[in-house]
Order: sequence, then C-alpha cells, then structure tokens
Amino acid sequence: MADRTPITLLIVDDHPVVRDGVRGMFAADPGFLVLGEASDGVRGVELALRLDPDVVLMDLRMPGGNGVDAIAELTRRGARSRVLVLTTYDTDTDTLPAIEAGATGYLLKDAPREELFAAVRAAAEGRTVLSPAVASRLVSRVRTPAAPVDESLSAREREVLELVAKGTSNRAIAVELFISEATVKTHLTHIYAKLDVKDRAAAVAVAYERGILGRA
Repeated sequence: MADRTPITLLIVDDHPVVRDGVRGMFAADPGFLVLGEASDGVRGVELALRLDPDVVLMDLRMPGGNGVDAIAELTRRGARSRVLVLTTYDTDTDTLPAIEAGATGYLLKDAPREELFAAVRAAAEGRTVLSPAVASRLVSRVRTPAAPVDESLSAREREVLELVAKGTSNRAIAVELFISEATVKTHLTHIYAKLDVKDRAAAVAVAYERGILGRA
C-alpha cells in the first residue's frame, strides 16, 4: 500500500454517537478515509462487499445482526476487507468466537486514539492486533488444558450412557432410573451434543475411546 494512499474504513456499530465519534477521529487524519457506516451486522456485510474497505471496524453486540455472524459471513464470502473488532466486551464468549470467525484483530473501545490508529494500520496490512487484556486472556486460555469431555457429563447422563452401552432400550432405561422416557431422550440429546456424535452407537464408541465408560 502506497504511503500516500489513505486506508479506507467502514464503521459498523449500533450506537450513532459511537459512529460519529469514530468517524470524526479518522476524518481528522488524512491517512484514513471512512467510506460508510452501518448500524448492524447484516447491513455491515452488504456495505463491506459493495464498498470494499481495507478495514471494517466491527462492534459485536448489535440488534438486527451481531458482529460475529457478520465476520463469519464476510469470511465465507471471501471479502478482502480485514475486520478489526472494536467493542466494550472482552469475555471469552465474545473474543474467541470473533477471532475464530475470522477477525484480524480485537480492540476495546477505551483504547487511546493512537493505539486505535496503529491497530487499523496493522489490520490493513493483515497483521493480528489484540488489546493487552484480550491477548492475556487468550494466552491463559491456550495454556489452560481443556477439561476432559467426560467431566461435562452429569451423573445422570453417565448413568444413561452406561445403560445405553449395555444395549438397554429407552423404555427400559426409564424404568431402571425411575424417569420418563421423554427425559431419557432429553439426556441422550445432551450426551450426543457433548460428545459431538449423532446416534447411540457413536456415543458408546466415543465414550469407550475417551475412557468415560472404561476401556472396551
């Protein structure tokens, strides 16, 4: 990118005051050019694909279309624009999905003006940018081993799984555990989701493989 060519931007945020403030900051610097604004993720995707900005400044929690879904859609559509998340939220439930969806960077709205400018320049070049708080959180997450899958199963779910492994029918499981057959089905649905499987046989196989039921 030539030094004299301004970095083009799209601002996506549901708060007009925030959009005005961010636009004003960048408009005052000849190194940047704001091409447009959007108040939700859906409109943000439309404008990003049409205007092709270098960087999209994306909020996360917006009514009418959240930021994570917008980032994922831009990634799916092969958009050239880099997405720099600019939000007030730095929890795992916000940062990880956004980065996994394809965000180039993640910055908090309380970042100083020069830090924001530097982050946009870095994002435009394809470099990852993370606020110190977010970077620290991600490093901690990577260094902390994930809990074994079997720990996510409740005691009742394990009981159901053990009976399934013995070939017990849903009706027989209900009788054995003194619960309704509908409750058995609910437990099985949860077990399938936690083990990332789609049926009884796969659940039993994965359970043995991971030591939840002991080794086959």
